[in-house]
Amino acid sequence: MLEVSNLSAGYGDLTVLRNASLRVDQGEFVALVGSNAAGKSTLLRAIFGLLSASTGEVRVDGERISGKAPFEIARMGLSLVLELSVLRNLSALDNLRLGAYGMAGRPHLRRNLERVFELFPVLAERRHQLAGTFSGGEQQMLCIGRALMGCPRLLVLDEPSVGLSPVMVSVILKALARLNAEGLTILLVEQNVAQTLRVAQRAYVLESGHIVLEGAAAELLADPSMKRAYLGL
Repeated sequence: MLEVSNLSAGYGDLTVLRNASLRVDQGEFVALVGSNAAGKSTLLRAIFGLLSASTGEVRVDGERISGKAPFEIARMGLSLVLELSVLRNLSALDNLRLGAYGMAGRPHLRRNLERVFELFPVLAERRHQLAGTFSGGEQQMLCIGRALMGCPRLLVLDEPSVGLSPVMVSVILKALARLNAEGLTILLVEQNVAQTLRVAQRAYVLESGHIVLEGAAAELLADPSMKRAYLGL
């Protein structure tokens, strides 16, 4: 589905991402892990047309999307969930309804609302509450729910666990695993390495702008170099 080939990008004269390549196949749950400032968010910005790449290309189903505007990429079924990006002065329900604004989600608004409320019951209970009054974890659920309202083919998440309690992180990751089991393709970008590798199928490790490891998530979790670098073992 998604193919990233030799992508380099940065800001001004500073190159942050260097010749990064990865793929996400239909139905997969793929993780991109790495420490803070490794270039993970830069890679996502380049994929979604929020940042121009200096080299390389991005393809979806074989079609080159490099150079397309972000709204054009969204229309192809790619949805990016940014950290705690709720519209704070709107209710949870209005946030979710805005997620169905596009042509793909509009005909399925009622069905998708039921799906989101079943996945995250707290959103159903507090649907009329202002999003800005939610806890960090509840706001992250709302961000994911809003993305689901648009019927994405590929759900991409940028560090959804940042600032959340271990319990809430577990809730979010279990929800993502369930969505993948139901057929949704997921690319999860995280610095929470251990928990992420326990739910993903395959993973890539990004260090200083370079992809340095890739493989089955379970194998990377058991890799001695990964344990030393990220798990403190």
